[in-house]
Amino acid sequence: MQTTIFMALASSALAFGATAYDDQPSTIAIQATGQNAPDLAAAVAAAGRHESDVKLDASRKPSETLAFMGLEAGDAVLDIFAGGGYYSELMGAAVGANGSVTAVNPPQFVSSDAAKAKWTGITTRQTGVSLVPSQLGDFTPEPNSYDFAMMHLIYHDLYWESERFKIPRMDPAAFLTKLYAGMKPGGIVAVIDHVGSAGDTRTVVEKTHRIDPATTKADFEKAGFVLEAESDMFANPDDDLEKNVFDPSVRGKTNRFAMKFRKPT
Repeated sequence: MQTTIFMALASSALAFGATAYDDQPSTIAIQATGQNAPDLAAAVAAAGRHESDVKLDASRKPSETLAFMGLEAGDAVLDIFAGGGYYSELMGAAVGANGSVTAVNPPQFVSSDAAKAKWTGITTRQTGVSLVPSQLGDFTPEPNSYDFAMMHLIYHDLYWESERFKIPRMDPAAFLTKLYAGMKPGGIVAVIDHVGSAGDTRTVVEKTHRIDPATTKADFEKAGFVLEAESDMFANPDDDLEKNVFDPSVRGKTNRFAMKFRKPT
């Protein structure tokens, strides 16, 4: 079972968009180039963003991340388990008036007054962003609807279940089948998560809130996606993979992988 302190931290992180692993040094961001390249620097610098989100920029490297993943202006975006909307707001600004962002969150994580206020601010500043309360296992996107999907530090949660947080047992393969159908041909799924040890995935997730990158790759490829690129921008070889990501000794220092998957055309 997860410890009480871990559950409390997880609840806080999901409600406000902060995470326990977001205080690593910043690196120089890479600006995307090309005809449909969004102005990622402007999205990050936009006025009005919540202070708690701005503080995460140095460690999340959003400009570098979104450039690497291939977000484009005008994209229809799906932000899966969007938490406090950190990436939803940035992507909403980046895709512009011709794009949109659908942010999916389990309703129990966006029901507090603080979460509602934060999301009201996001959807007011970025009118192309919409919040959809739904359990992940219940969410079914319309076929061929999305150009880009973000799964930021949450893929492992498809293997997690919690009575306390009302997270039912889910079937990752079934979820990815629906996600594959919902992506347009050529659509991109960006996956960033904590590196976990090999072994029974549900056991590893329950103990550490991490996932083996090989499991992630195999799951997506089995669903039909193609791994197009990987980045080590969040690598930390000194991370102890046997420790829970909320353990004070590794908190903010976890080794993370970044994978760019594409639905074949």
